[in-house]
Amino acid sequence: MQAVILEEQPTIAVTIVNGREFMTNSKGDLVAASNVKPEDKLQDEMVRKQIKFALALNAQITRFRDHCMADIGAFDDLLAQEYGARIGGKKGNKTYQTFDGLMKVQVQVADLIDFGPQLQIAKSLIDECLNEWSTDSRPEIQTIVTRAFNTDKESQVNKSELFMLLRLEIDDPRWGRAMDAIRDSIRVTGSKEYLRFYHRLSIETPWTAITIDLAKA
Repeated sequence: MQAVILEEQPTIAVTIVNGREFMTNSKGDLVAASNVKPEDKLQDEMVRKQIKFALALNAQITRFRDHCMADIGAFDDLLAQEYGARIGGKKGNKTYQTFDGLMKVQVQVADLIDFGPQLQIAKSLIDECLNEWSTDSRPEIQTIVTRAFNTDKESQVNKSELFMLLRLEIDDPRWGRAMDAIRDSIRVTGSKEYLRFYHRLSIETPWTAITIDLAKA
């Protein structure tokens, strides 16, 4: 028995076994292509076509980012060689602008944040507070806590909601200890650079972001 995979097949992925066409299902079993519903074949073809283009676009964006960072690095090295200084603040954020002031590129450095075991202590203290307070007295705090701590998945938290808790002023010693525990739990595990592109029609008009994000395009 000889199986042949059709290479570079733009439509349905078909395996030929003894001259017959088969498709592989999600369990890894070969199913005769003639027994597969037409709508399932059509869906398979559509998804494969879109994934093919998505992978190509992803590779193109990766190459684009690498070229941009290489150009920026070369420019920074030139400045460092010429003036002994580099563009950027203490956190590494940098802005590059055209001579006419109508285009700019920003390199933003964001910290990668994780949380240590102190976070579980904070959650226990917060739970104590919520259990003793009247259920009607601070419903907005209960909502924030619920959103901040995802109890369905261990150690998963909503960072923005968690930081909102730190901004709340609550006169309860346990709450204060809980906030201290949250602050002590914060760990910076690294950083990541993001490229942002902007342009505008004139100096008087606001900047417009050049979107390279499928969700925001």
